[in-house]
Amino acid sequence: MKLLVFCLFAVCCCSLANSTSNRILQRKKLQEILKQLKDVRQSLQMQQNDQMLNTPENIGDCCSLSALECFRANLQVKFNMTNKKHIKFYRSLNNTITVQGLDFCNSPNGKSTCPDCLSHPMKNANEFFNGLMTLIQKGITRLNSMN
Repeated sequence: MKLLVFCLFAVCCCSLANSTSNRILQRKKLQEILKQLKDVRQSLQMQQNDQMLNTPENIGDCCSLSALECFRANLQVKFNMTNKKHIKFYRSLNNTITVQGLDFCNSPNGKSTCPDCLSHPMKNANEFFNGLMTLIQKGITRLNSMN
């Protein structure tokens, strides 16, 4: 009986440790993306500051991944992402850890109600990057509150 209780306790501790380490990893990845975003933002804004992009705003919890996809699509289509730093940043946005860190939705049905990327308002590059930064910061804040 004691062995069974000990085994159950060990399993619980392991799963708790794994979820905590996953949150830490996700938070670190999002913080890394924020640093990359600052560098990429400066170089891309100098290239095309007057560029207009579909920019998700007022993003609900269940639309965070849809918003991330929209930001990524705009980066790929509107900006020349051939610079080594730009490619690394874009890959970071596609990373599984990033996606997990920004998945705020607790309801499996909530994602179907998100607006299409093309329906978001057109904003200049500065507002576009502010929106992306806000999304990443929201993920970090959410992960910090879970600890």
